[in-house]
Amino acid sequence: MRCPFCSEAETQVKDSRPAEDGTSIRRRRACATCGQRFTTVERVQLRELTVVKADGRRALFDREKLSRSIRIALRKRPVSEEQIEQMVSGIVRRLEASGESEISTTRVGELAMESLHAIDAVGYVRFASVYRDFRETKDFSEILTSIDDRRNQKTK
Repeated sequence: MRCPFCSEAETQVKDSRPAEDGTSIRRRRACATCGQRFTTVERVQLRELTVVKADGRRALFDREKLSRSIRIALRKRPVSEEQIEQMVSGIVRRLEASGESEISTTRVGELAMESLHAIDAVGYVRFASVYRDFRETKDFSEILTSIDDRRNQKTK
């Protein structure tokens, strides 16, 4: 692993431990040349996923972009970093397990909304407002009504 500070090719692993829900390994590393320490995370990748955008363009799936979007939706909400990482890992696992190498942005968005709905209703509405491009207050009203309807069905 190359040192991010001095670009030395050789670094030493000082500590390794399972991270998140056991789906990745967190390694603490040290550079022998500059002495700086840094952390890396290794994850299993079952297949390389390609995202097909609405206009037909294709791009490699970016886990960090998904993670960033979910973090923005959950900003200042009572959801831990660990819960967010588990949510993102769960979405990625479901995408990889689908057997498809190309996935639509719609599928990624729907899985993210499904996961957010299960964890935090406010984060769900925030994400949905951007993902579905809300333009009027009635858009918010409709989604809030659907949340209330789901809650009422669960309590019956």
